[in-house]
Amino acid sequence: MVALSMADGFARFTNKPQAVIVHVDVGTQALGPAIHNASCGRAPVLIFAGLSPYTLEGEIRGSRSEFIHWLQDVPDQKAIVSQYCRYTAEIKTGKNIKQLVNRALQFATSDPKGPVYLMGAREVMEEELEPYQLVQGHWAPVTNGSLPETAVADIAKGLIEAESALVVVGFTGRHQESVPELVKLADRIKGLRVHDAGSTELSFPFNHCACVAPTTGSAKALETADVILVLDCDVPWIPTQHRPRLDARIFQVDIDPLKAQMSLFYIPATARFRADSLAALRQLNAHISSQSLTAMLASTIYTSRRDTLNVAHSQALKTITNKAAPPSGGLDAPVNISYLSARMRALLPTETIYVTEAVTNHVRMTEQLQPSLPGTWFTKGAGGLGWGCGAALGIKLAADSTTPEKHAFVCCITGDGSFIFSVPSAVYWVSAQYSIPTLTIVLNNGGWAAPRNSAKFVNPMGLAQSSSKEELGIGFGDMPPDYGAVAEAAGGGRIWSGRVERVGDVDAVIERAVKVVTAGRAAVVDVVLGKEEVDGGR
Repeated sequence: MVALSMADGFARFTNKPQAVIVHVDVGTQALGPAIHNASCGRAPVLIFAGLSPYTLEGEIRGSRSEFIHWLQDVPDQKAIVSQYCRYTAEIKTGKNIKQLVNRALQFATSDPKGPVYLMGAREVMEEELEPYQLVQGHWAPVTNGSLPETAVADIAKGLIEAESALVVVGFTGRHQESVPELVKLADRIKGLRVHDAGSTELSFPFNHCACVAPTTGSAKALETADVILVLDCDVPWIPTQHRPRLDARIFQVDIDPLKAQMSLFYIPATARFRADSLAALRQLNAHISSQSLTAMLASTIYTSRRDTLNVAHSQALKTITNKAAPPSGGLDAPVNISYLSARMRALLPTETIYVTEAVTNHVRMTEQLQPSLPGTWFTKGAGGLGWGCGAALGIKLAADSTTPEKHAFVCCITGDGSFIFSVPSAVYWVSAQYSIPTLTIVLNNGGWAAPRNSAKFVNPMGLAQSSSKEELGIGFGDMPPDYGAVAEAAGGGRIWSGRVERVGDVDAVIERAVKVVTAGRAAVVDVVLGKEEVDGGR
């Protein structure tokens, strides 16, 4: 779990494939939810696993020599993970091992990127070979396509002529160059709104007036838009909650428009194109920069729309700021997520890289942190809890290897339930052993709030809404784990921990944690949220 989450984070930060080695079938099973996250999150990772030896009388070097070799001889080991992988194969001889590894990496790094799985028995690994070389240039990933010129003109015309245009994005921020391209598009088509429905990476800056978020009007923007461009997004909206108007004209541009690994997916798109989103944005901007379109977009109709967006955005930010006001009760007041997140934004370094797994607190946390710098915001690719703490280590390694002179400040924000699932004993041993300092903020709301929230969508007045967490089996009761102590023990005393129980603790503890991490030690801060946050995670 930890190794693959680290590789996931490193691969997503750099867009370069990483490798994880596991022990036969049981090691493959130990990948757990991490393989799900890497698959849905499009993380290019090569996983290699051993196979139980296929000889038992010493016929070949590497033959079975231990009791466990019989028990680990399962019928189809790759079936454990094959549905999450872009490619799986068994290495049956060392004579073409380089070709198989390169083929696997081609799948991992060709869009939609994702994990691949190779396995090989000990006899193969012991095989003697004559050295041989491959031309690595022959094994490059598949080059993505761009939009047909007619599509560029049609989409541009639709966005420009729309009364209320909306762009919905998901994975576009994986290529950081796409963020300024999307900003350029929003600046040229004044009045265009952008909603990041995926937020796996930062795809559009929160501080831009065109940005609409769940608490700043994204639902209304979706329901009123007459033209929608869906860019590289797996779940642009949830029809049972909000949906586009029936006469909306919808364009879909995606490297995987049919979502080949989803059994059920469709949106009412007028036209859909398999194309690279960065290339598509560059094409749209180049087309719109023509003299006739530039002149039209300078008219008062568009400047008036921009003025309206500026006013709405300013009002939204004011509302968000008001939510973060210090809770009533002074310094002894309980902490809420809005106040905490606002203080983190004020106290952490400006270029902090956030690795978030806040689950039910995600929306309120995001609106206070207001991520706006490309490459500084990462969330897990899917629903496998426990990703954040390990991914933060991988992202810290990746950031420091990319710009070693900067010493990136990485902050993981995780729920207490997710922290438990992250295998913290391994995470913080690795952090201490290999000197990978990160800051972890544990949002301690006493259990898992998501199951209650999920039940609410189906039965708003059901028993789950009036039952306690303990009655539902999703709470930790009066004796929750001491998360800081867990990290300290795992790191052999080399991890610093702090605890926030009231408003008066917040600044001092976080400031101390920042100093500790900046000095080269990992820090874990356990933030006990108030009763309002604990009761249902609302």
